[in-house]
Amino acid sequence: MERRSCTTTALGVAAALLCVLASAVAPPQARAGSTARLAVPTLTWGPCAPGSNAALAGFVCASAAVPFDYSDRSGRTITLAVVKHAATDPARRIGTLFMNPGGPGGQGTTQITGWLQFVPEVLRERFDVVSWDPRGIGASTAVQCFPSAETEADFLGEFADFPVGHRQEQGYISTWRQFGRACGRRAGDLLSHVSTAETARDLDLLRRAVGDRALTYWGLSYGTFLGATYANVFPDKVRALVLDGNVAPSAWTNAGEHKVMQTISQRIGSDVSANATLSALLRLCGEAPLDKCAFSAGSAAATQAKFDALLARLREGPITIEVDGDQLQVGYAFFLDVISEGLDIVQPIVNPDVPAAAFGGWPLLADVAQALWENRDDPVAPPAEPSASQPTADTYAGPEQGLAVICGEAPAPTLGQFRRLARQEPARTGPIGEVSLWGDEPCVTWPARSAAVYRGPWNTSTSAPILVIGNTTDPSTPLQNAGKMAAELADARLLTVNGYGHTEFLNPSACASNAVVAYVVNGVPPPPGTTCTQDAAPFK
Repeated sequence: MERRSCTTTALGVAAALLCVLASAVAPPQARAGSTARLAVPTLTWGPCAPGSNAALAGFVCASAAVPFDYSDRSGRTITLAVVKHAATDPARRIGTLFMNPGGPGGQGTTQITGWLQFVPEVLRERFDVVSWDPRGIGASTAVQCFPSAETEADFLGEFADFPVGHRQEQGYISTWRQFGRACGRRAGDLLSHVSTAETARDLDLLRRAVGDRALTYWGLSYGTFLGATYANVFPDKVRALVLDGNVAPSAWTNAGEHKVMQTISQRIGSDVSANATLSALLRLCGEAPLDKCAFSAGSAAATQAKFDALLARLREGPITIEVDGDQLQVGYAFFLDVISEGLDIVQPIVNPDVPAAAFGGWPLLADVAQALWENRDDPVAPPAEPSASQPTADTYAGPEQGLAVICGEAPAPTLGQFRRLARQEPARTGPIGEVSLWGDEPCVTWPARSAAVYRGPWNTSTSAPILVIGNTTDPSTPLQNAGKMAAELADARLLTVNGYGHTEFLNPSACASNAVVAYVVNGVPPPPGTTCTQDAAPFK
């Protein structure tokens, strides 16, 4: 999930820095419907691109043509990129497990290849594991607002990160308003056809394409809202849905209220939960020895004070550190972006089969903070001038892919109301909350609304119960969302995991994994009130 959207997993630009440092008016309501009369796409599986993570991890690839607009019978289509890892015990194969990594904006074709190891072995044996890039995203027919990633980066400049101070706030608002206009010009009507409801219909066509009578699904983060949408649009096609790291439907839709008093991240509570998780990280770091947490100052209070002092120094200007012989400038906003993304994953993810998939982990955040601390006495450098780039035609995954979904359907406040919220945010959450708050701001001036939004009801009776999972200290989707999701669905069972980080899937618990296996294989959810514990505590 990308952190510019409200519900993400740490794979954005900031995550790239972590890897480097580690090496050193509202649209009409969509109706619940059927895809029975639509042509089922043909999935012709073949080798993935040579050298790609998908190829290295043993996946095969295909593409699927699905309707561009489900209300238009003209035949216009959109292309979805799909990947599959075949069941390793085909004689006992049950069917297909579809996975969505969240975001919105998460690319299933690249993220699932690094995360396959977290799918319990029994499920890999008995299910083909399939993921895809949803419409508007990644290698599917995608929203792109500039000719290349370079031209987009040049356009955003200093406003790629959240603003610091009144002058930057004005520039940020203006820049992202112009960004939205550029998206409207370049992406055209695609911006109005990347809704969650349309993606749910795409998913039902993919289910039919693989021959499954009902859907088996594991959705992470925003993928939980997609799963809830599917369950209510196709209630008789639910076999087993695991919703992990939840976004409550009432939070996404503003509970159907016309007046919008908070941004989407505030309704979810991402800003408050990020602050609580950061406090937990600093406390646990302070209680850990230096060989486990490089940023430790010997106690929880001293480590919090050290972090506050580092932030104060970064507000004066960027700190320059050397990485593999290169000078790297890290400023206040970018550092908090790095921290915000990195809070999602407690232990480093390392896939020996896919080296490029190694990233994340709270110890790495501590290493980053310590590297900056050790260089804090360097002279304050002036802001670096953006280097000129030679724009070339390119396919890239920019923030517009997640924004197109969120801004197109999740209600946003007016600009005046947003300004009031921005003034109140530091007192509400401390500095870290500004990352998600300002990440929502582009929706205030976004130029398009989705043509097919599903806003409920959310309690349609389904053909099977749904499993909802929430961590007690989740920085992106706090636990109350899981409780609300379980309450808002007609038939759901809540599994609570005592632990840190975003989703159980990326922060494993053997107890929770066993419950998922029993549910997905046999259709048996855990008993009411089941609580599990995370396998590995931070900094141990």
